[in-house]
Amino acid sequence: MPIYTLRTTRGREKTAINALRAAIENDPYEIQSILYPQDLKGYLFIEGDKADIERLVRNVRHAKGIIDNEVEIADIEKFISNEPQEIKLELGDRVEVIDGPYKGEPAQIERIDEANQKATIKLLEAAVPIPVTIDIEQLRKRSKEE
Repeated sequence: MPIYTLRTTRGREKTAINALRAAIENDPYEIQSILYPQDLKGYLFIEGDKADIERLVRNVRHAKGIIDNEVEIADIEKFISNEPQEIKLELGDRVEVIDGPYKGEPAQIERIDEANQKATIKLLEAAVPIPVTIDIEQLRKRSKEE
């Protein structure tokens, strides 16, 4: 089956995927797979019948449209990896915020929401420790010496 690129609202790719999955479960579509490369913000790849893909995304929030050109599997192989994640974050881990308004701040993980890829952290150098929820990809695990 051909693969097409779906443009989405940047930062809302997971919301779009959840809406696509719900629509697929409720109606028969010729869709084989959906790929969300986290390195490529604002885009998803969908394998399936073009007419069904167009019908599917028509009423999905955060789906902006389909790019007409088919994508070759060789073009997206770099986004597909069988390697496990390098570092798994756990409760109580010391981390550093590497992006966003708290960039450079040391923190400790208080809670992890794996489904939404978010973590609630406690900023360690704040005058008053207030829990903050941010994307897991904005965190880097600190070495044991730190």
